[in-house]
Amino acid sequence: MMLERIFFIIVTLITIYLAFKYYKKVFLAINLGKGAFPSDHKKARRLQMLRIAFGQKKMFKRWIPGVLHFFIYTAFLFTQIELLEMIIDGVAGTHRILRQLLGPIYLLVVGSIEVLSVLALIGTSIFLIRRNILNLSRFHKPEMKGWPFRDANLILLGEILLISGLFMMNGSEVILDAEAPFFPFSTYFGPICFAGLSDGTLHILHSAGWWLHMLVVYGFILYLPFSKHLHILFAFPNTYYAPLAPASEMENMPEIADEVKSMLGLIEDSGEMSEDIPEFGVKDIFDLPKTTLLAAYTCTECGRCTDQCPANITGKKLSPRKIMMDIRDRADQVATNILHGQYLHDQEESKPLSQRYDDGKSLHDFISAEEIFACTTCMACVEACPVLIRPLQPILELRRYHILTLAAGPNDWLPMFTSLENNGAVWQMSESRLAWTQD
Repeated sequence: MMLERIFFIIVTLITIYLAFKYYKKVFLAINLGKGAFPSDHKKARRLQMLRIAFGQKKMFKRWIPGVLHFFIYTAFLFTQIELLEMIIDGVAGTHRILRQLLGPIYLLVVGSIEVLSVLALIGTSIFLIRRNILNLSRFHKPEMKGWPFRDANLILLGEILLISGLFMMNGSEVILDAEAPFFPFSTYFGPICFAGLSDGTLHILHSAGWWLHMLVVYGFILYLPFSKHLHILFAFPNTYYAPLAPASEMENMPEIADEVKSMLGLIEDSGEMSEDIPEFGVKDIFDLPKTTLLAAYTCTECGRCTDQCPANITGKKLSPRKIMMDIRDRADQVATNILHGQYLHDQEESKPLSQRYDDGKSLHDFISAEEIFACTTCMACVEACPVLIRPLQPILELRRYHILTLAAGPNDWLPMFTSLENNGAVWQMSESRLAWTQD
């Protein structure tokens, strides 16, 4: 047993080291964005997080997957208690140490975990069927080909292994230990599955179940930074930092807003002209807020946004899900290059990374003009997202860069811009829009 404890401690330390390394890159990528995370209205933000992340409020707009997801979610929360116990037992060489500390409450906890694990197993199996047999269209969009589709299946299969290890451990323990806790399922099915096996075999099965559960958990921890399932952790901060303002409220550009106010006489024109030509909108991830990059890493790739997008439904190239996936991929690419010391053309650390880093690419190499100009700003994607991601915000900023910085845009938009500049209206008019005020 001492050798097993030493091996477990070594595996745990290796997992902690690698997790620190992998998550460090994720946090670096998120912090490549501009600005700071909001610190206002803390009470409102906490309530928002409780409703959306903990309460799963928006998941139940589609009640069948909402209920199934709730089974998996609650099982995930409750099993953290047993996971903590297993880690303590593995390091200290004890067995079910929390049983001594919690007393009768412990039986309620382990019983609840078994019931929730069975429900989670049902939910996981149905989700596998929906993805691979029913072939729901939103799981088979172009951006889901290859790795994204395999990623979801790997996690679901991992959850089945996780639950299998738990039942293997509990089922063999029921036969081996007369004082084993009462398990709602293992107490009955353990003797059926493992009847007639020797004590030595049962000990091997118990140890194998314990190790299977722990190794899958550690595998999850190391796998999450590369997976869409990072939302398991990031859904909570993302819903906390998500905007409190109505989704339909668009942010003004200060330079443009001040110019319009000056033209309308609402503020006094200073008359000073800057020699620097400002850049509007977003060229690369450095121009996006940190909250948007956090949202990109929080994206569950569920496809509800794309499923509701009228542009996508009518066959246009735009997919709000792909926009968020592309932002995450670009942020991950830049963070990886920076950690390897690549494309840093200025080593002066006092300068921001946006001025020091240049790999000859930008976010526009991932997201095409055709995609962003297909958006109708209808807010359907924002309303559909279960974790309060707003794909519209980066779409608007990318579009502003095309139109205001590059002076580019769809040809059929040009008459509108010309009329707006000449007449102050989007319609072509033979006289000034304000001509009627002269009568």
